[in-house]
Amino acid sequence: MTAIRLLLVDDDPLVRAGLSLMLGGAEDIEVVGEAADGAEVEALVDRAEPHVVLMDIRMPSVDGLTATKLLRGRPDAPQVVVLTTFHADEQVLRALRAGAAGFVLKDTPPAEILDAVRRVAAGDPVLSPAVTRRLMDHAAGTAADTRRTRAQERIAALNDREREVAVAVGRGLSNAEIAGELFMSVATVKTHVSRILAKLDLNNRVQIALLAYDAGLLEELEGDTP
Repeated sequence: MTAIRLLLVDDDPLVRAGLSLMLGGAEDIEVVGEAADGAEVEALVDRAEPHVVLMDIRMPSVDGLTATKLLRGRPDAPQVVVLTTFHADEQVLRALRAGAAGFVLKDTPPAEILDAVRRVAAGDPVLSPAVTRRLMDHAAGTAADTRRTRAQERIAALNDREREVAVAVGRGLSNAEIAGELFMSVATVKTHVSRILAKLDLNNRVQIALLAYDAGLLEELEGDTP
């Protein structure tokens, strides 16, 4: 079994030490580096080649949002899980839009942080639809109408089947669940997801879910429910 290579980024040395002790003790996880600021991340990624980066959102020089944008713009980018102290945080939402695969709270039980690292390493997002809804509600404001218009323009590039798959992803369904609901094979679902990512210039399922929320597709679904 190949170990998941993990990079820890947090400006608090005690937090890094605790995470390293907790996560490095798992048989399937290898902590390959630590950084105290986002400014150090790109060089460390070049040297350590992590599969997953556990990234603090608030750091004094280069914050986690900026570092996430830089990493996710690279070819063969590692997955990023954001560390935060707040459930509903504009910075967290911006990091997710920039390509983070999810977030965990710093007081999350160790077993759940381990599960989050394993899930994103396997290509699954760490973001439930309920959490997505809270984040989107938190972000609602004067820019919401503009965001919706732009999202709807982008979604218009999808055909009907791809739109159905995008809605299902936004509901938090797995590929197997989407396959069962839409009567197609798991391989076909994966193909549709890949096409959606390519057409909309997105890099993970979290971004598909956020765009579906922005475009109002999940609200349409709720409106159809008696």
